[in-house]
Amino acid sequence: MSETTISNKRPFGFYLCSVAFMFERMAYYPAKYLIFVFVAATITTGGLGLTTVEAALIQSNLVAFTYLAPIIGGYISDRYIGARYCVPVGLALMGVGYWIGGSATDAVGMNIMVALVAIGTGLFKGNIAAISGSLFEDKEQLDSAFSLQYSFINIGAFIGTTAVGILVASTFAQGEIQGFRTAFKLCGIICGIDFLWFLVGSRFLGEAGKKPFKAGKNIKKEVITENKPLTKIEKKKVFAISLISGFSVIFWVFWYLTYLAAYDYGGAFINMSVGGFAVPLSWFDSLNSLTCIILGPILGMLWFKLSKTAKGDLSLFKKLGIGLGLLGAAFLMLVFAEFSRGVGAEATFQANIVWLIAFGLLLSIGEMLFSPLGNSFVTKYAPNKIYSVLMGVWTFATFIAGKSYGYLYAFASKFSVIQAYTVIPVVLFICAMLLFFFDKKLIKLLEDEDAPIIEEFPAYEEVV
Repeated sequence: MSETTISNKRPFGFYLCSVAFMFERMAYYPAKYLIFVFVAATITTGGLGLTTVEAALIQSNLVAFTYLAPIIGGYISDRYIGARYCVPVGLALMGVGYWIGGSATDAVGMNIMVALVAIGTGLFKGNIAAISGSLFEDKEQLDSAFSLQYSFINIGAFIGTTAVGILVASTFAQGEIQGFRTAFKLCGIICGIDFLWFLVGSRFLGEAGKKPFKAGKNIKKEVITENKPLTKIEKKKVFAISLISGFSVIFWVFWYLTYLAAYDYGGAFINMSVGGFAVPLSWFDSLNSLTCIILGPILGMLWFKLSKTAKGDLSLFKKLGIGLGLLGAAFLMLVFAEFSRGVGAEATFQANIVWLIAFGLLLSIGEMLFSPLGNSFVTKYAPNKIYSVLMGVWTFATFIAGKSYGYLYAFASKFSVIQAYTVIPVVLFICAMLLFFFDKKLIKLLEDEDAPIIEEFPAYEEVV
């Protein structure tokens, strides 16, 4: 009994899933970038020669539907097919999709790629996270584990996005013809390698994900599952997960907005020269990935150590509140940058790059406090019968944000930098304070009638 609580040692299957996630993101993020440049590039440079509007539409569909599909994939693994069987099928579909993208000659071919990648992502993304969570009996390890897994995800994103620009313009290029098509096919090959990695390594997962999650999340205990409506306690937990997913929408709407703000304001009003070297504005993405990679294991260790103290770890609601607050503080960096160069001054008066770096660091730290802990939260409290669906709901919140931030940016652009980027932090600070103020009441939503929240085995499992 005590073996689940005395150590922070993680099962090898967790690392299997984390590396699988890393490879998948290594393919996804370059492909997301490639779609836009490939579709809009002229035929003479190896592109499809379509408009930037068409390119943006295809790319936005990829982003949107890869965040929507996990709900369907989660429903399948909850009720019909074990998650570990959905994952390799998803990888195979994504691999085929990217390969088709590399052979596409028109928008129809690209849309087929988007459809296959979206369906594949739906079977992969939520389910790989669900399997990862089900490997742990001690739920106090989950915040730590998912923070570490988030570093693996960002390693994949960093490698993929950093390498693709070099490969397309040099290694894969043939004269003026850019290597878009070969790069797409490389993304397909990466998914193929990932398929083999997961298939061969799945023996380290034990029983995790073999059965639909309605039969129970924990791999070492059988549960009695009756086909009946959710109990009152389960409904409260579902409400708490849905409520936090609502805050997730708010977080990600403004998080996505930071990139538009950084590229818009940074490109016009930030001095990007350091010691005579012109720092590419695209390295803002690399700063985000590197920060998340470094912080993953650090925060993971912190959460685990706090969970073993007398006072215990911070509640998820407080952690998410801090994340929202840091994101608000990030926007204030642009306000300070504007003051430093002179409010409303001409573009010839530029702010120091330090403000942009501080902007990127704060939003990345806020992301690390918010994003990976959502998977942990769902794993801890989701009823078995809708476990993967609720994993998908957490992801669906990002879909809503992804479809909304463009409209918010258009609205914010009507105002000055000082006006827009002062109001946004106020909104985020208010949301953060709400989570802190109602922390105890929100925690009560997660309580069982006869047991405290913190117990050796999750309360949602009925042990036989």
